[in-house]
Order: sequence, then C-alpha cells, then structure tokens
Amino acid sequence: MEGDLRGDVLNVHKADEKVLRAASTPFAQRGALFHLREMFGALKASEERRPLALLALGLAVVIAFTTLGQIGLNAWNKPFYDAIARKDLADFGRQLVTFAWLVVALLVLNVSQTWLQGTLKVTLREAVTRDLVRNWLEPGRPFRLAREGGDVGVNPDQRMHEDARRLTELSGDLGVGLFLASLSLVSFVGVLWKLSSAVSFEIAGQHVTIPGYMVWCALAYSATGTWLSWLVGRPLIHLDAERYAREANFRFSLVRASENADQIALYGGETFERRGMNADINRVLAAMHAVVKRMTMLSVVTSGYGWFAIVAPLIVAAPGYFGGELSFGDLMMVVGAFFQVQQSLRWFVDNMANVADWQATLVRVAAFRETLTAQDAPADPDERIIFASHPLRALSFNELEVTYGGARSRLSEPHVEVRPGEHVLIVGDPGAGKSALYLALAGLWNWGSGMVRLPPRQGMVFLSQSSYLPIGELRAAVTYPSSPDRFEAFAIREAMELAGLDYLLPQLERSERWDKALSHEEQQRIVVARMLLRKPNWIVLDAATDGLNIERRRMIQTLISTHLPRAAVIGFSREAHDESFYTRVVRLERVVSARVEAGESEASTSLI
Repeated sequence: MEGDLRGDVLNVHKADEKVLRAASTPFAQRGALFHLREMFGALKASEERRPLALLALGLAVVIAFTTLGQIGLNAWNKPFYDAIARKDLADFGRQLVTFAWLVVALLVLNVSQTWLQGTLKVTLREAVTRDLVRNWLEPGRPFRLAREGGDVGVNPDQRMHEDARRLTELSGDLGVGLFLASLSLVSFVGVLWKLSSAVSFEIAGQHVTIPGYMVWCALAYSATGTWLSWLVGRPLIHLDAERYAREANFRFSLVRASENADQIALYGGETFERRGMNADINRVLAAMHAVVKRMTMLSVVTSGYGWFAIVAPLIVAAPGYFGGELSFGDLMMVVGAFFQVQQSLRWFVDNMANVADWQATLVRVAAFRETLTAQDAPADPDERIIFASHPLRALSFNELEVTYGGARSRLSEPHVEVRPGEHVLIVGDPGAGKSALYLALAGLWNWGSGMVRLPPRQGMVFLSQSSYLPIGELRAAVTYPSSPDRFEAFAIREAMELAGLDYLLPQLERSERWDKALSHEEQQRIVVARMLLRKPNWIVLDAATDGLNIERRRMIQTLISTHLPRAAVIGFSREAHDESFYTRVVRLERVVSARVEAGESEASTSLI
C-alpha cells in the first residue's frame, strides 16, 4: 500500500509541475504581450474561432478596399481644385460626378465595416466570456477560488462580465483602428514620398530637393506626439486597473447588502452598512478623480497635437507652393496625403487613453483566467491528500491527515474502510476539522497528507448544513443538478411527499427565488427530497442532522433505511448518537504541534 501511495504522489507531482511553474510568476509582472498570447491561445481553442477568423478576414478585405477608395479620393483632389483654379465649369461638373461615385463606394464600404466590426466584437465577447465561465465552473474551482479570497476570489463576476465586455469592445475598436491606420500609412507614404519631389528649397541660388521631405516631416511630427502621449498617459494603465478593482468591491458590497437585507433590517444595521458603502464610494470616487486628472493632462497633448495638425501640412508644403513647383491642386493633394500619413501615425496619440484602459482590462481578465488553472494545485505539493478510485467501489482512508486553520487532524484509525451499505459516524470535537474532512470527501479540500480512495462520484450525495436552491421552477430545485426531464413526474411528487412537502406540489412549475421564498427547514427538506429522488449509493452528512430535533432526525434516518437500504452513510457529528442507525464510530482527533504551511492557514481560516 505504501508503494501505491508513493507512486500516486509521484504522478500528482508530475501533473502539477507545469501548473506550479506558471503560478510562481506574479501575473501583473508578465506584461501585456504574455497575457495577449495567452488570450489568443484561448481564442484559438474556442468554438467561436471559425466565425472570428471569417469576420476578421472580411474586415481586412473591406478595410483594404476602403484604403483604395481613400487613395482615389486623394488623387481626385488635384483635378478638382485645378478646375476651380482655372474656373473650368465643365471639368468642375465632371469631377463632382466622380466624387459622387467615390462617396457611394466608400459609404457602402463604411456601412459594411460598421456591421462587421460590431459583429466581431459580439462574437469576441461570446468567445471570451464562454471561455471564462467554462474555466470558472470546472469541478471545485468556484469553491477554491472563493476560499482564495482577494479581488479575484471575491469578485469573479466583475472579471467575467464587465472586464470581459470592456476588453472585447476595446480589442475590436483598437484592433480595427490599428489595422486601418497601418494599411493607410503604407499606402499613403508612397504617395507622399512621390509628391515630396515637387517641394524644393532655394539655397545659395540653387534649388535643393530633399527625398521624402514630407514623409520625414510627418514622421517627426507624429513621433513627437506619440512620445509625449506615452509619457503622460502611461500611468493610466495602473489607474484604470485600480478603478476597476474599487468598482468591483463597491458592487460586491451592494449585492451583499441586498442578499442580506432581512438580517440587516432585523439588526437595525442600516447605519452601519451605510458607513461601509460611503467608504466604498469614496474609494471609487478617489480613483475616478485620479483618472480624470491624468486624462486632463493627456488632453493637453492630444488636443494641441490635433489643432496644430490642421496647419502643419500647409506649413511643410508651403515652400513648394509659393516657389511655383506645386499648383493649387497639387497643394491640396499633398495636404491630403500628409494628413492621411500623420493621421495614421498619430493613432497612438489619439488612442493612448483607450490603450491604457485595454491593457488594464487585459491584465485583469488574463490574470483571472490563469488564476483559475493555477489554484487547482496547493502551494506545496508535498502537503496534499492523494485521491484515487477504489477498485471495489468502496471508500477508504489510508494514513489520512487534514490541515486547516493552523491545525492538523487525523482519524483515530490509520486505515479505515467503509463498505457499501455501511453507516459510519465520524465524531470530532469543535475545531477538529470535520468540515475539512467533509470537503475532502467531495474532492474540494486536498490540504493534508495520506490517501482517500473513493467510489464513483456520480453515486455520491452530500448533505451540508446549508442548502442551495437555484433560481427557476421548484421542480428544477428538487432535481438539481440534473434536468427535470431526467425524472418522471410521479417520482418527483413521491420524493416531495416523503420529505413532507406535499403542500408545495401545486407550485412545482412556479419560478421563484426559492432560497428566499422558503424557510430554512423547507430548504433542508428540498435537499432530502433531492436525495430520495437521486437514490445515491453513498450519502455524506456534514453534521446536517445535528441541529434537528430527535424526531426529525430519526425521520430522515428512517427514510434512508426504508427507501435507500443499500446506501452507505458517512455522518459527521460532535458526539456519538443514534447507535441503532450508525454501526461504527470513528474519531477525528487533532494532532498536537502539527506543522501547517502559512499558505494553507490563510486559505482555511474559517474551517472548523
């Protein structure tokens, strides 16, 4: 048995090695490129990858034709303005007809681009959100993530809803804008370079032409604006991330107060809650003021850059026009090409605030996704319980110890085997780690050592002190987590009657917040009906019957004995009881002077 245990430990260590290496690097220190690569890999593996690729390809084609249309529109400037300069009415009319055709073509392309871009953002959000939800709802992950705490553990809804929405919208807008700017830059640099040959300077009586003069001016002008924008706008990355985190905390406080409104009212705690809400509001407002201050500073650069861009091409092209090398039409064509080049180059200047916002949301979403996979393994792989399938579909504990809340406990017997049909009660004093062992049987708690061999998970039912009822029809709450269609109507009614809930049968098809509409006792009875309906082979009770009076506890035990006679029962309690129901008693005892890792202590403070 020790050899098997050693082999299983080795296999688990190998499986966790990659996860542990990934978890060793702080998410925030990995940079936008790392997170972007991770998210791109997730999109490649998603079911939406094909429509995303088709939409991106369609957008690229439309943008390419739009750029060709803009080149044609820029070339149209020369004959049009030359016709005006010559006062040639006939040519002026012909150029207006040409302009109309160009505008119609560009209008069709712009409408197509708007639809494709909007659809791309919707599909991108679908892919990202489904990927996050799929990874979040892996078995046991929501529980482990919530126990981890911090902003990620407390506010996963913020990451999957608001942050994912913001990230996909910004990615769509910035990605399309960057591609359009890059394509426009490549197309118009050649035009502007060619037109620059007509601009010359008179030096010592000789005309000097600088190759690509207008291109270098546009590059210098845009590089200056880009550098200033990055210098002033870079702090927005941190400020935006901080604002999103504080907004998430504020929303969590609102939801928590709403969910516990009855208890707050009974205690008269509205004033206390209001103080906490005001503190959250103040933190949100402080973060927003910091963003506004930095945005104001950035607007000095972007606005000044934009206003000066109106006259910049005229200034740099003036020597050619006033020297006579350029006609009025040539001048307008040069100005148009210069404007397109510097507009492409100033993309970063115009979008610095959005780039900072995008990077902040990218880090939050990617870090959340990576946290989901990294937290599957404990910080110390040497301090974990090994889980395996029992070859005889039984349940056994071998040298099992659980760590929790700065302590460590073990069973009074080093080797415990529970066979199908047995009723075993595990007894422990308060703080002995009964909840930790209960969660370990469910595969949700692996801090400790030793091995647990389990029967098939689908045949196990766990009854905890609290119950969970989903929103929707009462029928779905009874059959949860299975679909109501899986069970016959008479079977559902029979389970409800046996649990003493026959008076709720007329409401089976009614949709409601049943966790609010039903009392605690009624919710516990729903869980009992759920157990009777599923007919499990193994029932695990986490002191669920300790708080019941003797009559009700014996009623549940009678239901199990009568309707589930072959089911094995593992019960947890503070003291031994019901000897006629439980055939064996095993004690859970604290280990004196146990060594517990600091990370485990923090993760399990609330377990008793």
